[in-house]
Amino acid sequence: MNTDNPEEFYARLKEQLDLSNTWPADYLYKFIIPTDPEKFKKIEQIFDNTGAVIVSKKSKNGKYTSVSITVSMKDSDAIIAKYIEVGKIKGVISL
Repeated sequence: MNTDNPEEFYARLKEQLDLSNTWPADYLYKFIIPTDPEKFKKIEQIFDNTGAVIVSKKSKNGKYTSVSITVSMKDSDAIIAKYIEVGKIKGVISL
């Protein structure tokens, strides 16, 4: 994500999502986090009660964890809202 201008990034993402999807649609989020149970728990809480399927895998040396989340989203605004919410967690990289 371009952190210099997040508004521009999210506007472009919204446009791309709306062009390539009919809503509701399944969406795959991918994040890299430092291996920390608290950070993982915060991400789980953000997607709690959404029917999300969350899969995590530690890196070879165990320092980082990849988190893949598949969830049905109602529209591009809902997808972006989750990215913004997860982005508030320190150390999370959105892919």
